[in-house]
Amino acid sequence: MNVAHEQEHVGAATGSLSERDREIIAFERQWWKYAGAKEQAIRELFDMSATRYYQVLNGLIDSPVALEADPMLIKRLRRLRASRQRARSARRLGIQL
Repeated sequence: MNVAHEQEHVGAATGSLSERDREIIAFERQWWKYAGAKEQAIRELFDMSATRYYQVLNGLIDSPVALEADPMLIKRLRRLRASRQRARSARRLGIQL
């Protein structure tokens, strides 16, 4: 287990956000300020693939600790995720929203 992965577990066990989690929340709050594509900024800032970033972000969106840290942002991200899920389901079923 690498050090960063261990720190994630420590943060989750203590009920606090890791430094990386706080940085991801801050990035989501203002990612549009970065020049270029969001995926490129993710690679440069967090040294992870966009896929892994979104996996971590989805975990944060479901986290009560993240909700407590930034309720407006987390609620907005939850609404966006739910909206995208509804749109995907509707497309699969051939329903117009």
